This record gives sequence, structure tokens and C-alpha cells, in this order.
Amino acid sequence: MRLRCTDKFGRRHIVTPFQKPMPASLTVRTPTDAKPIGWKIEGLLKQGQAMPLFEHLRDAIPGWDYNTIRWACAELVKAAAISDPAKDLVIEVLTLLNDRRYECFDKKRSWLLWILRSSLDEVFRATPEFAAGSGGRYRHIDWNTRHLLRGPEAGEEILVLNAREFEPEGDHCDARLLCEAFFKGWKRFIVYGYRGQRFTGNGFGPNTEDVRIDVYGSSGDYLASGMDGMAIYVHGNAQDQLGQIMKAGKLVVFGDVGQTFMYGAKGGEVYIMGNAAGRPLINAVGRPRVVINGTALDYLAESFMAGDPHAGGGFVVLNGMTFDESGQIIELATPYPGSNLFSLASGGAIFARDPHRKLVEGQLNGGVFAEFTDADWQLILPYLEENERLFGISIERDLLTVNGQKRQPGEVYRKVRAVQLAVLTGIVDKDKGVSKLAVDH
Repeated sequence: MRLRCTDKFGRRHIVTPFQKPMPASLTVRTPTDAKPIGWKIEGLLKQGQAMPLFEHLRDAIPGWDYNTIRWACAELVKAAAISDPAKDLVIEVLTLLNDRRYECFDKKRSWLLWILRSSLDEVFRATPEFAAGSGGRYRHIDWNTRHLLRGPEAGEEILVLNAREFEPEGDHCDARLLCEAFFKGWKRFIVYGYRGQRFTGNGFGPNTEDVRIDVYGSSGDYLASGMDGMAIYVHGNAQDQLGQIMKAGKLVVFGDVGQTFMYGAKGGEVYIMGNAAGRPLINAVGRPRVVINGTALDYLAESFMAGDPHAGGGFVVLNGMTFDESGQIIELATPYPGSNLFSLASGGAIFARDPHRKLVEGQLNGGVFAEFTDADWQLILPYLEENERLFGISIERDLLTVNGQKRQPGEVYRKVRAVQLAVLTGIVDKDKGVSKLAVDH
């Protein structure tokens, strides 16, 4: 008897034979090459730029053992306590290591993530609380100190919230405390310790363009629903009902999203590193602009009503890509496995990366293939550039390269637009009393 394990997207999970788990009883010891490693980290920290330090650690991790990785992360945690700029830098580097995909060699990625997230939690927990006197840019709050919440004082900018002990919803949930903090003047939030708490980013109201929330841990349903201007970055997978009736703002998810993502959304700029489950963007209107780097299970953008993409309307870019075990971006077997793509849509468009022309008309169920023009490419290019900046998915090297050969955008991407329904164009068969389809080929 053989056990075959897949996730909800049908991706098979195979145990890599040479990857070993971290020993549960591992006591961190100073590695034999600690001095050169420490000097290199210290030198890169002094440069004050996150990307060079991230790239150095990323490239070193395949050759390090678990002990060395934990020791290096502990050095970063200690460095974060030196000053606010050092803390900013360490958080950014550890977050990049958490978010990006890269070669782990004989280490399991799950254990590497545990090390990185534990290190981030240490940095967050070391933040001064409200009762600690002068504390620089950062302040920490949790369930036990929630009654001390006040507005930011001189120099205070970032509120770090440990959501672990908060209720999942209701008057005493962490989402309500975030709203209260916002109305007291806080604009920048880091929330960690999630155990499925819901409604993060809800209830802030309009005019929140200067608000940013960074989410760490197992966040729950309805995150970013109804948001109107703020930016939310989810540093991991997300759950169901994200971005429902979202009006404006920016949502970035460094992983997959669950069911009915962006149901009824009216706008916003959204980037998903992985996949979306069933029924994403159904009944969306206005101008939502979304990049999904993986795929969706089915009913993507059903009843989409997002106008003309070239006149301020909305669209979805579906890249149909995934990451292999070594962190390399590769094509999925098909850009879209479902039978209902853009079904019953009346506006907007889907731009699908489909260089092998695997999508067929039978999947459209109300949509129609249209010519992918240079104007279409210029429309989606700024979003793909931001997608590259966020996730490291290169336009030239990854998206426009097919079987090792660089292709033109029109050879790689296909456009799906809405069929012009007769009921909307006024064409009616009076004899039969029903509307005909007016399809513009």
C-alpha cells in the first residue's frame, strides 16, 4: 500500500530523501567558522541595505547545517537590539528569507521557516512596551497590556501587536484593537503570533492610504475585507474570504489564498505569490487589478464586471507558475485546471500566461479569446514589474522565457475578454422572446 499526499490544489508532496529534519534536541553551539561568518554579517549590517545581506545568507544556507543557521539568526536577533535602524534591517532580512524561495539543499524548508519565524518573534517580543518609558520607533502590545494602549508619542511610529492570546473575533479580538490604535493615531503595524484570528484590516474606514499592516503567523479569514486604501502584507499563506468588497489599497500575499478571494471587490492592487482556491474574484466590479502567480481551482472571475481594462477597469494576470524544491520558478502542468474561466463575465479581462496554448474555449463558458496587443502588454507590465520586485519572479528570465528561449509577450500571454451579451447590447429575438449572443470576433 502506498500513501500519496497532495495539497488542496492537487500538488503532490514528495519527501526528498536526502533532506533531514532538524534534531528536536539541538542545542545551538558556536560553529567552528563563526568568526568569518560573524565578520561578514557584521560588515553587511553596517552597509545598512537588506538585499546584499539577504543574498549572502540565501547563498550560504545550502552549505550550512541547522546549527550554523540558528547561530547566524541568533546573531541577527542580537544585532536588532542595538538600534532602531538595525532592527529595521534585521526584520527586513529575516522577512525576505521567510518570504522568498531558494535552495535549502539537505535542510527541510519547514524547519528553516521555523527557525526564521522564531527569530522574528524574538525580535518582535523584545520591543519595549508602553510602560517601559522611552522606546524609540517601536512599541509592543499584547493581550495582557492592551489596557495601556495610547496614541503614538514623539518618535513612535510602529506598533507591534502579539495576537496570540486574543479572541478570534468579537469586541475583544486583535482586529478591534488595531482599529482602536488607528483611531488613536497609529499608522504602521506589525502583527505576529496569529492562531487563525479573523478580520485583520477590517473596520478602519476610508482614507487609509498611509496605513500599513505586516502580518506574520497563521492569520484567519476575512483579512483585508472592506479595506479602502491601506497596504497589507501577509508573510505566509492566507485563508478564506480575503479582500471581500475591497475598495482600494494594496494586498500582498507571500503564499496561497483560500476560497472566495476578493468576492465582490471594487478595486485594489493585489499580488499573490502562489495559488488561489475556488471562486476568486466572483462578482468583482470596478477596477481590481490582480496578479496570481500560480493558478486557481475553478470559477476564476465568474460574473466579473470590471469595465474596460484600458479605461480604468479591472483585470487578472494569471501566470500559471510555481516553485520547485530548489526554489526555481517553473511552469505548472496547465495554467488553469478548471472548467469555468471568466464565466458569465461582462467586463474586465484575464491575461493568462499560456505559451503552449493549453487553455481551450471549452473552459471559458462565456468568455472569448481575443488578440493580445502591445497595449495589453503595456497595461500589465507595471504590475509584473512590481510582482518581480516583491517575489523575485523575473519578467525576462522567468515569465517571457519558454523552454530556454526568450519569447515576445504576445507569444506567451493570451487575453480572455467578456462576451458581449445581447441583453446588454439591445439585440433581442422578438419572435422567441430571448436574447441572442452578440459575439465580436
